[in-house]
Amino acid sequence: MLLTAGERVMATGLRSSLGTRGLLVAAGLLFLPALAQAQPQAAANPQLAVAQSAFDALPDAERRAIQNDLIWAGHFNGAVSGSYGPLTFRGINALKAGSHGAPDGILTPVERRALAQAAGAAREAAGFRVITDERTGIRIGIPTKLLPRREATATGGGRWQSEDGRVTLDTSSAPAGDTLEALFEKATSTAVPGRKITYKLLRPDFFVVTGETPTGRFYRRLSAGPAGLRGFSMGYDKALAPSVDKLVIAIASSFEPFPTGPAPATAGPAVASASTPGAAPAVVVAARPTERFGVGLAVSDKLVLTASAAIDTCKSLKVSGRAARLRIRDDASGLALLDVDGAAAGAPPGLRSEALGAQESIVLLAFSDSGGQRTAMALPGQSVRLGPGEAVFAPLQPGQAGSPVFDRQGRLAGLVTANPSDKVLIAGVAPQRAYAVAGAAAMQAVLGKAGVTLQAVPSGPEISTGAVVEKVGKVALPVACGV
Repeated sequence: MLLTAGERVMATGLRSSLGTRGLLVAAGLLFLPALAQAQPQAAANPQLAVAQSAFDALPDAERRAIQNDLIWAGHFNGAVSGSYGPLTFRGINALKAGSHGAPDGILTPVERRALAQAAGAAREAAGFRVITDERTGIRIGIPTKLLPRREATATGGGRWQSEDGRVTLDTSSAPAGDTLEALFEKATSTAVPGRKITYKLLRPDFFVVTGETPTGRFYRRLSAGPAGLRGFSMGYDKALAPSVDKLVIAIASSFEPFPTGPAPATAGPAVASASTPGAAPAVVVAARPTERFGVGLAVSDKLVLTASAAIDTCKSLKVSGRAARLRIRDDASGLALLDVDGAAAGAPPGLRSEALGAQESIVLLAFSDSGGQRTAMALPGQSVRLGPGEAVFAPLQPGQAGSPVFDRQGRLAGLVTANPSDKVLIAGVAPQRAYAVAGAAAMQAVLGKAGVTLQAVPSGPEISTGAVVEKVGKVALPVACGV
């Protein structure tokens, strides 16, 4: 039996981090595995029946919004279905008890607004954003402040992780192969010493498994559809359970393995519905049609190297939100050097002086659009030849021109000068393409014009993708181009 990535993280018993713990406590959480089940129907209770009738008169979107907000307020641990039952009745009454309201299971407009505000504050504290994972096609909510570290996995999924590694969320997808029943049997195995299953549910089109290891907890959900198998798993240190458990419910409630239609908005200015008194604020993400994006490499405290393609026709430039100006543009190499107001980053990376070999494994640092925010991520790739020049074969997307390229020892090997244009995903995964790269000599030549030289470092042992990110992740910066 193989442990999931989240379980492996938990089994190591990683050290605690006060920063992570403080953020988790701010979100305030509670967990029960009942979220995998439909909510029970109202019992023969006259008061509950009256409350159900009032609830059912609301639009479906509002009914679901109330249940979602109750999750974030810590009063609901069921599935967001829009159906009223004892769980919703008890959740509303638990909320009303705090304001000494009547325990009738019905929210007044004032109580509804208070619930929406409390839930919105909790979501904002966690940085919760519903995204469509570009590698798997899954739609899922990500607490971006808790899980700021993002990278692609070798199995074709995505990984989000806390800074201290104590909380991990993995997404996965695979073509139809093993049956859900067979995978469910593997997922519920207790052959691993110390592994205990606390809840399991198998349905024709999905399964849910929760459990514990000696040091942690895990949650796994896998769904089957025409496009194959898609799911996610979450593992976390058991000491964080009082705060992470509720996030698991919120993430599971947002999960759509085979999404249709636009993603629900989860951030932005709130506007109350005029048609439903006391309705939850309708939340939208402000569009930014006058901006496009790229990636920059900090080479000193005030200089950033990027691709010329990332700053073409820009009326204004920002790097990590700070104003920037073009200093040098070199059309021969496809590179551009920017002056940045304020400190850009820490120490520049060590340079790899030798050219990349054929089909050598590399790591690219980039940014992707996650719920209207630019989120750092690591992408795997391979070095290739593109005519006489260097290139990489990688799943880049628009907005990732200028991504720095590192070898498996964490040495800077180049910078992507091509401008990725693929906006579509194939089976939920960004297509692999060959992209031109400016190598060490080209970068040194441009930097030399500004009196900057990157220090070459000798070859050493290979390290993991996570170790590469830990070593050099701070030198990759988001570039915003105002057009």
